Amino acid sequence: MSRKFLETESPAWVSEGLITEAQRQLLLARYPSEAVQAVGLLPLLGSILVGLSALSVVAANWQSLPEALRLGLLLGTLLAAYAGGEYFLRRGNRRVGHGLLGLGLVTFGASIILTSQLYQLVGYDVSGLLAWVVVGVLLSFLYDSQSLTLLPILIGAAVQTYCTQALGVFSYATMGLVVLGSGYRWWHRPDTLVASVLAAGLLWQVALWVALSHAKITWFFIPAMLVYAAGDWHPDPAASRALKGPPLVAAYLFALGLALFGETDQYAGLLRPPVLAYLGALAAVLALSVAGKRVRGRLATLPDWLLLLPGFYLPGRLPLAIATLVVLYAHAGSMLARAHRSADAEQLTLGTVLFIIATMVAYFKLTWAFLDKSLFFLIGGVLLLSLSWYLRRRNASRLAETVAAVTAPTAAATVSSNPETQP
Repeated sequence: MSRKFLETESPAWVSEGLITEAQRQLLLARYPSEAVQAVGLLPLLGSILVGLSALSVVAANWQSLPEALRLGLLLGTLLAAYAGGEYFLRRGNRRVGHGLLGLGLVTFGASIILTSQLYQLVGYDVSGLLAWVVVGVLLSFLYDSQSLTLLPILIGAAVQTYCTQALGVFSYATMGLVVLGSGYRWWHRPDTLVASVLAAGLLWQVALWVALSHAKITWFFIPAMLVYAAGDWHPDPAASRALKGPPLVAAYLFALGLALFGETDQYAGLLRPPVLAYLGALAAVLALSVAGKRVRGRLATLPDWLLLLPGFYLPGRLPLAIATLVVLYAHAGSMLARAHRSADAEQLTLGTVLFIIATMVAYFKLTWAFLDKSLFFLIGGVLLLSLSWYLRRRNASRLAETVAAVTAPTAAATVSSNPETQP
């Protein structure tokens, strides 16, 4: 919630009797203005600029500096960043303190790389960079900071990229540290942004593994849906949705690609792993996901798995495209139905967008070859505008009914508690 929203909406809350003026002032005090927040950022931005200035000077003269001075600069910068972070934390300035600790973590990784270059160490293994990930995970446990929790996830993705692209190996230790370290930390201290970044970082590492091992592309979805299943087991609904977001986006884009290009059948060699092995692994992950949904009372989200139906085993050409379009329509329809039941405005909007996308794909795929181009665009435009109007009207009607149902008991209670309004 932002202060601007409070300043705009809270006077109406006071006039409706939902809160008092004193409570309104207390709420405003909890959310400082943007100007105050910007002033609080000035010390951090200033320290970053000073650090960048010093870094540019050192970088320009790095090769000409004596070896002892180089090591002293690296060690001094590292100690100064950590000491400065602790100093500001003890003074209650968490923003600057955590920023300096994050700067110290980045400096630690840079020191590993520069020291390796200084002594011309051959980087045939990733042990030095792995220590960087370990320190990042430890810092995320020591300090309650969102930024320090995000850093080891991003560092792990960067280290894994270096391993696969430069060394030609996949570091299972790096992925294990992110899963067991950052994942464990997030599980016990859930955060929606960390959940989304964690899921995206893990999917990036999985994609690197698929590319390095030259496996079928569809093997990507076994670990990806394991991340999704982990979200099913988490007790916090918001954190659960955030963790499941990136795997669902990947699955939807894959299904959309099948609908658009599935009839060409030229990608069959890239998409079809051994049937029994793949379906067995997918069924095991599905069972784990269903168990989590049942325990947490989220079986209504089971239609998400429609996107993982292995339609790529069907013959290519038009039948595969049509079958995938049916899946996209079923998924969008299930999301709309679920959103209408829960009166979730965001899900209603998302479901509407997905339904329109499926309609656009179906229209382009099925009618492009049969209509004159001008008539094709005219009919398509009218169809989409009509569909958008209809869905918006339904969403507005549904939300209006929900608001009326919620406000009616409040209004009745206000009338009953006011003797002057009673006959």
